[in-house]
Amino acid sequence: MDTLLVAVLSFFGFILAYHLYGRWLGRKIFRLDADAEVPSRQLRDDVDFVPTRRGVIFGHHFTSIAGTGPIVGPAIAVFWGWLPALLWVVLGSILIGAVHDFGALVISLRSKGQTIGEAAGRIISPRAKILFLLVLFFELTIVLAVFGLVIAMIFAFYPEAVLSVWIEIPLAVAIGFWVYRKKGGLVLPSIIALGVMYFMIWVGTLAPVDIAEWFGVPLLGPVLLNAVVIWTGALFAYCFVASVLPVWTLLQPRDYINSHELFLALGLLLLGLCVASFTGQASLSGSAPAVAPVEEIPPDAPPIFPFLFVIVACGAVSGFHCLVSSGTSSKQISTETDAQLVGYGSMLLEGALAVIVILSCCAGVGMGLFNRIGKGTSYDYVRAQTPDGSPVVGHQAWKARYNPRIEGKVGGWKNHRLKEKVDAFIEGGANFMAALGIPLKMAVGILAVLVASFAATTLDTATRLQRYVIQELSSTVKFKPLTDKYVATGVALVAAGAVAIFTGSMPGKGGMILWPLFGAINQLLAGLALMVIVFYLVRRNRPAWFAVGPMVVMLVLPGWAMLWQMFNPAVGWLAKGNYLLFGFGMVIQLLILWMIIEGLLVWKKARAGLQEENTGHT
Repeated sequence: MDTLLVAVLSFFGFILAYHLYGRWLGRKIFRLDADAEVPSRQLRDDVDFVPTRRGVIFGHHFTSIAGTGPIVGPAIAVFWGWLPALLWVVLGSILIGAVHDFGALVISLRSKGQTIGEAAGRIISPRAKILFLLVLFFELTIVLAVFGLVIAMIFAFYPEAVLSVWIEIPLAVAIGFWVYRKKGGLVLPSIIALGVMYFMIWVGTLAPVDIAEWFGVPLLGPVLLNAVVIWTGALFAYCFVASVLPVWTLLQPRDYINSHELFLALGLLLLGLCVASFTGQASLSGSAPAVAPVEEIPPDAPPIFPFLFVIVACGAVSGFHCLVSSGTSSKQISTETDAQLVGYGSMLLEGALAVIVILSCCAGVGMGLFNRIGKGTSYDYVRAQTPDGSPVVGHQAWKARYNPRIEGKVGGWKNHRLKEKVDAFIEGGANFMAALGIPLKMAVGILAVLVASFAATTLDTATRLQRYVIQELSSTVKFKPLTDKYVATGVALVAAGAVAIFTGSMPGKGGMILWPLFGAINQLLAGLALMVIVFYLVRRNRPAWFAVGPMVVMLVLPGWAMLWQMFNPAVGWLAKGNYLLFGFGMVIQLLILWMIIEGLLVWKKARAGLQEENTGHT
């Protein structure tokens, strides 16, 4: 019952925060106005600026910010125990992450849909704009590389998910034309599309699309051509097309379908969690320690402080979210008062997803490990057993997943690829669903599709955002060739593809190397966005104290973590000769430091002159 109790208390905290803290921010601090002009109507072009109904934009925003961040981060962090990760997710999302997302969205709404980087030039200084945009470029390059690798790994290792994920693309295009060209309804077609996707999951369990088996290429062999690399290339080709199309043709309807997919999957997970808790199958305290003792933490793992606040990124706070808020969502919101639901509410729902991931990776995994046996269409999942024939359950199962000293399972920090982190969630979540009587093979397919679908929405949204950033940078420095959306998109994907494929010991294996780098840059970006929010409020003589503390936390802790990764004498990037990552880290640290100095230089002037938004707000 402790598993269910943790879930209920966490969700109750999120609901309470939305109606109390979120409402206070909306009414007293940001002063949302239903009659205010918004960019989607001021600058409507039906490509990027499109007035969108509340439910659709919520679906787009949430699925774009969710991705695999709230899955991979908590799945890594629970080797320190479930309590630190849980506390950071709940408190971080309420007090820092949701404030960050909400504030960035409001600033962009009142700046004619400008990205937070563009707005920084007006709110702080012109140099701050260039610095912020450069940070955004590096951040999005890593985001595209990491999320491209995650989806490629899902396709390579869970081939039953491939058909369902790719069939969603023509379904979304059809729905987009039906709604925007034929003026048809949205809810019924999206539910039908979701039904088709779930049917294709079942088909995928019977006929998995395994290109490694089809073409005889190794999954992760020491060659340029392997399954992960092939899928990464295919995904980036899709992203090029998706990011230059009008948002209504693919981005919005796909995200709306994915929001329904998430609600259904979360419903199944929660229902399975309840059944497993009531029947005694799931026990949080019996599966994993609240705080892991030293002997159960991988010896090569980084210190919990400050790395907990970097590794658990999107489930608590994420700088990437300010890009979605100010890059795509602000251009689609049809009335300003929707910003609380979209900005603050979406982050709390992401926190709820991260809580479910923590419980799945601990109590869910504790219900029993399983292994996939067989090949092609004949494989199945069987429960793991110890040498004496007893099932691997409880704390033994959690240790087998996270402790390198247990034989027969890959463990530890160095030896854990990104796949093992995703595996923990899929395995634990499938156990919850199996408690409802859903076949294990089908449950694995549902969760693999969930992870891949959400990563894909983040991937194509991030590509569009990177195009905006490159275009804004090029316009600022007056370099005309990169202002073309096709050229800018191509540059974005080539840079990300190079990082994804060539980082690591062999092509396609850079996921675990890139994740800590992504986390540090991502959280530093959140600190910079909070800095812009603080200046925005100070220049309008409004309270900013609630954002100052989070700003300091998100500048100091990620910076500390990145310096540890760069200069640690034993395992640091410099000591290991990883000059690509060291170079990334050095550039980011210098840009962050420069922008902080810019902020300090204009701080005294900030209170002196009030600014007006481009919409006429004060």
